[in-house]
Amino acid sequence: MSTTALPALPVLQADCSNCFALCCVALPFAKSTDFAVNKPAGTPCTNLRQDFRCGIHTALRDKGFQGCTVFDCFGAGQQVSQVTFGGRDWRTAPDTRGPMFEVFPVMRQLHELLFYVAEALTRPEAAPAHPDLRRLLTRTEALTRSDATTLAALDVGALRQEINVLLLRTSELVRATLPGRKKNHRGADLMGARLAGADLRGANLRGAYLIAADLRRADLRGADLIGADFRDTNLRDADLRNTLFLTQPQLNAAQGNPETHIPPTLTRPSHWT
Repeated sequence: MSTTALPALPVLQADCSNCFALCCVALPFAKSTDFAVNKPAGTPCTNLRQDFRCGIHTALRDKGFQGCTVFDCFGAGQQVSQVTFGGRDWRTAPDTRGPMFEVFPVMRQLHELLFYVAEALTRPEAAPAHPDLRRLLTRTEALTRSDATTLAALDVGALRQEINVLLLRTSELVRATLPGRKKNHRGADLMGARLAGADLRGANLRGAYLIAADLRRADLRGADLIGADFRDTNLRDADLRNTLFLTQPQLNAAQGNPETHIPPTLTRPSHWT
């Protein structure tokens, strides 16, 4: 990606050491297979310590908090904690509590959008879309530096819609360079589908429901995976190199092994065996 005239992006990976545990407080939990308890928004999780660290971090899955291991804020936590609120935390500065918790989900969406746009700009095949992508990257990055009042009033949905047009164009340009007929499973219900060994190179899987699907040994190179639901999807021995818009939370939600090929920008989840 050319950095000419582009802003310096905020870190788009979570840095919990510089966050006031916003995901453990601002967001609600619903008792389910993902969370062992109910927790309303704005209430600290019972596992949260005074130093803003999780008391069961190394045993989250064993204790019934699988949802915590899947969640990723794309770096929004430290941006809100250290930039928007200048390092003032909600415990010692109670006046920040409401605004901070309100802004956190907005910032997460902005950082997620930055993640997608930044990836699109790394794709040389999408060069025709790069000027518009750069414009939206600059605009979105500027919004992440807004004050809390501006962020709370922001229409993120409208921005997402505008960016999504360019992400879809990027997807079409990149996938058009791949050989063969591309499968279109956009938004498809593929829950529990038996797709072991499937050739899904360049497929459109945007928003597809792949919950508990069997994708062992599947070839997903060049597939568009934006918004695909990978909860408990079996990706053992699958090839996800050069996929489009795959995120760390999607990988964290899936099942894989050391033979699962993933993009070099992502991290192999610790629970993959």
